[in-house]
Amino acid sequence: MSNEADITLTASEVPDDYIDKLSRGFVIRNLLIVAAALALAIPAPAMRLAGVHPESIGLTLVFGVAIIGAAFLVAWAAEAAETEITRGLAVAAIALIAVLPEYAVDVYFAYTAGSKPEFAQFAVANMTGGNRLLVGFGWALVVFLFAYRTRWRQTELVIGRSHMVEVVFLALATVYVFTLPIKGHIDLTDTMVLAAIFAIYIYFVSRQPSEEPELLGPALLMASLPRAWKIASIVVMFLFAAGCIFAAAEPFAEGLVKSGTALGVDEFLLVQWLAPLASEAPEILIAVLLVLRGRAGVAMGALISSKVNQWTLLIGSLPVAYALGGGNGFPGLPLDGRQEEEIFLTAAQSFFAVAILLNLRISVWEAGLLFVLFATQIFITAEIVRTVYGFAYIALTAVVLLRKRREVAEATGIARDVLMKPAPATGPPGS
Repeated sequence: MSNEADITLTASEVPDDYIDKLSRGFVIRNLLIVAAALALAIPAPAMRLAGVHPESIGLTLVFGVAIIGAAFLVAWAAEAAETEITRGLAVAAIALIAVLPEYAVDVYFAYTAGSKPEFAQFAVANMTGGNRLLVGFGWALVVFLFAYRTRWRQTELVIGRSHMVEVVFLALATVYVFTLPIKGHIDLTDTMVLAAIFAIYIYFVSRQPSEEPELLGPALLMASLPRAWKIASIVVMFLFAAGCIFAAAEPFAEGLVKSGTALGVDEFLLVQWLAPLASEAPEILIAVLLVLRGRAGVAMGALISSKVNQWTLLIGSLPVAYALGGGNGFPGLPLDGRQEEEIFLTAAQSFFAVAILLNLRISVWEAGLLFVLFATQIFITAEIVRTVYGFAYIALTAVVLLRKRREVAEATGIARDVLMKPAPATGPPGS
């Protein structure tokens, strides 16, 4: 087959034994890609079994790179699995799987905080850093690449109407998260509320008609195997990747804290930005590949969905992990002044992002503003500056809503139509 580097097929277009139609070069190339990800991930469980702990920044980075490699394996397995399950189940499963790397590190910090209260700050650091990185860098990168790919003839990325579901539930979750700094803790009540928001979101998003996801690279190779081999490879790859992620989470998290102390760097900042880089890298890279293949709308939709997942499930998991870790005699994960400011700032950024997306489009200048505000706040630790940035986001939200006031009513109508539309008939892929 010619030009096989660019092969993409939808899930229903991949029949059993499709691998017989792929050239040897395509198969070898993608096997090497999978082998590279395996080579990155394997050191984590190997070092854990050997009793190696990260006593240096170098070993810490080895565990971090293992999370990156394992996250790619998880992503490929999840994509290939879409040939075997219905859309509704795929949406729910992939939503959970996508945040597994982020969960592993954050849950470890929250669990440990149950007996070591000083670790509570790191759970919040990782959660807020991951959310702000996704929006401030990931979203902006997709828009910039889209404009670059069109040679700047198109400077506004339009996403499909079905993504109004994500915008609505991102708005609901954001409004609720604003209450957490006021309460001063995250407890099991918050878990139930955020889990309910996520569950309702999954219900509505599974009802939406959408483009069937395209498979490429290693995911296409796995989906092209005979059915028995395909299912076995998906299960084995997912279990192996999950094991590597959980093997790497504890030493990577502890190594970050120790490295910050040894280097004289604020541990909070190191956890806030280095840990999310490891867990978010595969997701952002996959989005970049989609943009370069002319599917910027799909890429943006995937990152918006990821934001909803992290803003609900990730936050909701923290008090559960904290309680399982002993709870330190407190009914919820406590927040100190700095953590309250970080959550407020992250919620304010999310509020601004929702305002931008109300008309289901995001321009280059809006993406640029998201990136500049994100990039200039990374290494600022002063309380007043974080507060100023938070209120700046809120002020800009008011400006955007005023500028788009005519589109707000239209957005309300779109949201009503999308949410209330009867569910389409569903069935296994290809049915």
